Amino acid sequence: MSNNWQQQLQQALTNQHDKPLNQHPAFSDAANELFTHAITAEIRDVIDIHNPQDPVLRQFLPTADETIELQHFNSDPVGDEAATQIPGLIHKYHGRVLLIASGSCAVNCRYCFRRHFPYSQSFAPRNRWRASIDYIAQHPEIHEVILSGGDPLTQETKTLAQLTRNLTKITHVKTLRIHSRIPVVLSQRIDHEFMQWAEPLRLKKVMVLHVNHANELTTKAQNAIKKLKQSGFTLLNQSVLLKGVNDEVEVLAELSKKLFENNVLPYYLHQFDPVQNATHFMIEETTAKEIHQQLQAQLPGYLVPKLVKEIAGEKHKINL
Repeated sequence: MSNNWQQQLQQALTNQHDKPLNQHPAFSDAANELFTHAITAEIRDVIDIHNPQDPVLRQFLPTADETIELQHFNSDPVGDEAATQIPGLIHKYHGRVLLIASGSCAVNCRYCFRRHFPYSQSFAPRNRWRASIDYIAQHPEIHEVILSGGDPLTQETKTLAQLTRNLTKITHVKTLRIHSRIPVVLSQRIDHEFMQWAEPLRLKKVMVLHVNHANELTTKAQNAIKKLKQSGFTLLNQSVLLKGVNDEVEVLAELSKKLFENNVLPYYLHQFDPVQNATHFMIEETTAKEIHQQLQAQLPGYLVPKLVKEIAGEKHKINL
């Protein structure tokens, strides 16, 4: 077992890297009680702690804004609970299912649309995937399995291998998609053991990274992304449009260019999901559209992510 990344993960989850954040004048104990902060040393080193407008800091620092509750914001803004078929398996869209493969992340994004998600009741690996595998096998229209969480790469590689051994026995499953922040915030996770598992998989492999700002693409992160490419992953990125983080066309254009330099295609730019206790990140839809139009004017089409929003109960994401 390669436990270097696991030690780093444990330190992140037990707040051993965040003393400067705890001492930040804007740090809110009340917000932290609502949603415990977590950050890795790797992403902490990116932050300019003395700049209150630092775009990476804003994503991870608990502030008093989170204690404000407004109407029309709720704890399940995308309808995950209604679409949960069995614990840990969400089936919203035709042909694909989402497995909650982990209940934890290496970093806790303050705008997370699942910050209120009941992970203790909805966690696929508790039954060693059995119920999820049975469901997928009984639905021949399912051709893609998406691992999400939490962050699925907080699981050990042997746990992921157990899952994929079962998935590869289901002939109608063709694609494994993983949504993860970890290659960027805990790059050591993409180690030799991970590559040994990933490279020979018969499934088509897609990794959807989550990067909101070019500052997050450190040298270590870029090296991890290179390993993913070598392991046969198609690499995409999704971002969330966040007030004070990336709500300027120049910032988004720089991100798209830097992603492409690392063989990652911009995929989605999400309109903020109206989750309660994160309302200060909200960008008005009209403003979001204006920013996206400006981005289209600056970049070739393949570097412009789709501007989308998710509406609970809809059969697909809505293009804006």
